[in-house]
Amino acid sequence: MGVALGENGTGSIFLMTDSHVTPTASHTDQASSGTACQLSVLLYSDDVATRDSVRLAVGRRPARDVEVISWFECATSAAAIEAVETGKFDLLVLDGEASPTGGLGLCRQLKDEIFSCPPVLVLTGRPQDGWLAAWSRADLAVPHPLDPMAVAGAVAELGRRVGASTATSA
Repeated sequence: MGVALGENGTGSIFLMTDSHVTPTASHTDQASSGTACQLSVLLYSDDVATRDSVRLAVGRRPARDVEVISWFECATSAAAIEAVETGKFDLLVLDGEASPTGGLGLCRQLKDEIFSCPPVLVLTGRPQDGWLAAWSRADLAVPHPLDPMAVAGAVAELGRRVGASTATSA
């Protein structure tokens, strides 16, 4: 079940599941300590314009306490699956509108088949597709048209979760 955090469904972020949520460190604690959570992100979309939009929206620092150190882009689902199986990514961003394999189906497949699958942000076709994102077991969803603030906020939120889980396991 998605919970809209924005107004009128535009630029909103939808919380999908709490299955991968760990208690997060305080936003101000990480920011005041000067350490940023560093992320390696896999970005899947068959549309180069969508990939560019996501990278530009997120930038190098989606938040003061979260830093993207590397992007790995995939245009096919086979490449994305292989990269997730062989690589170490902190976060996956999957385009639900990709074709022929959409990011929603790919998300569900990865959550079913990859042990300790990284958190997933899906880009849905419209705000009303939140139920599809919930079905896919995505951690967060942002609808098209992509609002740069919503995309950066979602990446930052998932980055903080990753940072908190690695801090508690270390």
